[in-house]
Amino acid sequence: MAALQRRLAEFAAARDWQPFHTPKNLVSALSVEASELVEIFQWLTPEESARVMSDPETAHRVTDEVADVLAYLLQLCEVLGIDPLSALDAKIDRNERRFPVTGER
Repeated sequence: MAALQRRLAEFAAARDWQPFHTPKNLVSALSVEASELVEIFQWLTPEESARVMSDPETAHRVTDEVADVLAYLLQLCEVLGIDPLSALDAKIDRNERRFPVTGER
């Protein structure tokens, strides 16, 4: 994860994009990319959405949008000093306490 964040930072630095990589701009870009991912699935039935990766062209689009979402999320974490894996681990811990397994399913 850290290597990917470094690579993203180096990519932006080589293009002098750091002034634009403010938390506000990164969150906005993240939202746009997430919306582009939603757009692919928007009118699919649940069954069609489960098979989305079986079509090579659609699979490529989904994969690219997932990469874009992850890239902006990692850049946001870098700018804000958030360790994304630690944040996720802590959130899962909180959710396990908040939503305990009751034995009923």
